[in-house]
Amino acid sequence: MSSSGWFLLFALVGAACTVLALWPPRRPAWLGPMVFFSAWLTSELAPWILLVQVVGTVVFVALGALGAPSGIVALVITLASWCGLAGMVVASAHTGERFAAAFAADLGPDWSAATPRESVDRRLLLPGRRARRGDVERIQNVPYAGDDLRRHQLDVWRRPDAGPNAPVLLQIHGGGWMTGNKDQQARPLLYRLSQRGWVCVAINYRLAPKAKWPDQLVDCKLALRWIREHVHEYGGDPNFVVATGGSAGGHLTTLVGLTANRPEYQPGFESVDTSVRAIVPLYGVYDFLDRHDFRSRGDSFPKFAQQKIIQAPPGEADEMFAAASPLDQIHAGAPPALIVHGTHDVLAPVEEARLFAATLRAESDEPVVYVELPGAHHAFDLFHSARGLHVVAGIDDFLGRLLRHEGRVERP
Repeated sequence: MSSSGWFLLFALVGAACTVLALWPPRRPAWLGPMVFFSAWLTSELAPWILLVQVVGTVVFVALGALGAPSGIVALVITLASWCGLAGMVVASAHTGERFAAAFAADLGPDWSAATPRESVDRRLLLPGRRARRGDVERIQNVPYAGDDLRRHQLDVWRRPDAGPNAPVLLQIHGGGWMTGNKDQQARPLLYRLSQRGWVCVAINYRLAPKAKWPDQLVDCKLALRWIREHVHEYGGDPNFVVATGGSAGGHLTTLVGLTANRPEYQPGFESVDTSVRAIVPLYGVYDFLDRHDFRSRGDSFPKFAQQKIIQAPPGEADEMFAAASPLDQIHAGAPPALIVHGTHDVLAPVEEARLFAATLRAESDEPVVYVELPGAHHAFDLFHSARGLHVVAGIDDFLGRLLRHEGRVERP
């Protein structure tokens, strides 16, 4: 193949990824995994992909690719892709403004009076280096229950001088309730809050299909029991806990906040206080039955939930499906919430997040902040991307306001 032919192939692949990131198809559903991975990587790594396309174009032009009509076509396609990628970079850069606007609209004057954090902490670009310098220590594989020695483990992230009575963050990983690990997710957030003086607890929990609902939620509450009994040993305040997580972890985070002290989810430890001060679900799932038809035609999620998570058809377990849906568990006593979702999420529909946020805001006595990120896909916080760093900074800002609202003095 000539250089112009290779250039055209290079341009078409790059443009296809750009198009999927900008306009992800919602139908048919079987495209979901392919669309997700290509669109997610393209949108979050847009500056680097743009750089690769620019360098590749320069190389092909130097090799004479513009000597044939196909080379000219490739150049036009590539230039259009650059425009799309540049738009993604700009959208990511405005993420901090989306948080600021949501805080201004959704928080009362007492909360808004808190001094916001700086937008993006550049030190997060090299978190591993900072950890080796001793800013943050990670205590791994601490058992929090005795049934499953591998899945009933947690990691504690903290500054060596943390505490006493530092605020505590409970991090619940995602992975479709069937995969995932405490080691894999939310590292930018764990580093930032640990450096701020928080004690962060990242947990594993039992996974489907070996575990059957509500085992996953019970495990989250078992971890809260461990926090109540042991986190003071690491400098944390057992009475000030905030829960967060993404995807399946966002779903579990929300239910942790909405089902506090429910005895059916605390077998053998019914007397333990499992309430949390606030919840921060990211790109979560809020309705297991998709009763509002937000998912694409042919989406297999309800069937997946029936077979793998709940492990019963909805006709035989309607109450269980409702109990597993945060949308059905909303009540006036819900804790403060920061809900973050991307407009382009093909795995967890943004319409579902909008409905949940609006319903929770109408019922809850506490503030509910909903931040919708234009152009963002699922798992936008996993990379040290511009958007990911702004999301971490926005969560930090929200939690800082929570601390000040409750009269707690923050450490520098």
